[in-house]
Parts: sequence; C-alpha cells; structure tokens
Amino acid sequence: MKNILLISFVAILNLNGTSVIKSDVYLCDSPGGKKYHYNKSCRGLSNCKHEIIKVSLKKAQNLGKTLCGFED
Repeated sequence: MKNILLISFVAILNLNGTSVIKSDVYLCDSPGGKKYHYNKSCRGLSNCKHEIIKVSLKKAQNLGKTLCGFED
C-alpha cells in the first residue's frame, strides 16, 4: 500500500491574478468559537466579545475550526 502525504493550504488570488498562500487565520478567542477567518475585518468576527487572535491555519483546523461562511 502506498503512503499518501496530504498537505493543506489555501491559495488566494491577488487582483493581478497571482496566488498567495495564506498560512495565518483569525479566530475569536471564545469557548464557543467554531470558525476561522482569513480577514481580520470579516463580518463574521463582528460579534466577537473576546480577543481576536491570529493563529496558523493548521492550528485552527486542528482545533476543529472551519472556514467562515462569509469567506468560502
């Protein structure tokens, strides 16, 4: 059986069409937070009553966070 290596990353296109790999995301540091956000000013973070923190995409996914619906 072959071993398969999966690498997770997100590519975002700049206005000029080149891609940029996003490795950091934003979370509301509350016990009930379930989503991560690429943009710190995402409207999905507007109700956050706790600190907004920056973490790696990998850490957010390891914590069980999923991408905010406003950004997918």
